[in-house]
Amino acid sequence: MENEMKMSKDIVAIASKDAKTLAAAVTAAGLVPTLQGDGPFTVFAPTDAAFASIQSEVDKLLKPENKEKLSKILTYHVVSGKMHAADLKDGQELTTVEGSKLKVMVKDGNVMVGNAKVTSADISASNGVIHVIDKVLLP
Repeated sequence: MENEMKMSKDIVAIASKDAKTLAAAVTAAGLVPTLQGDGPFTVFAPTDAAFASIQSEVDKLLKPENKEKLSKILTYHVVSGKMHAADLKDGQELTTVEGSKLKVMVKDGNVMVGNAKVTSADISASNGVIHVIDKVLLP
């Protein structure tokens, strides 16, 4: 029963608690219904600090006129299917929901996607899995 309770939070519910900037961006881009869908999805979620490091760009992207660009950036962080850290292999290319490829590198036990390091892996959600990353990925 306890495990079931833990799994009841979807990707958006978890992000709104632990990755507030990502949650705000997902809302601004109109992607909440998508990321609350059945999935499963694998989300590479930038930390609030990762967004803060490009704050002036984030402020621009959150404006309504940049909704399409913001959506493209956010869907570049999402892969269809449920991929745990153990499923990610060095040199692997993941096709993002945005449509571009995202390269995986595994070195000395560290997993990188694009130029971002996975800092916290395998956070389970009811509709997928979240891996926290230290940079915002740009397609």
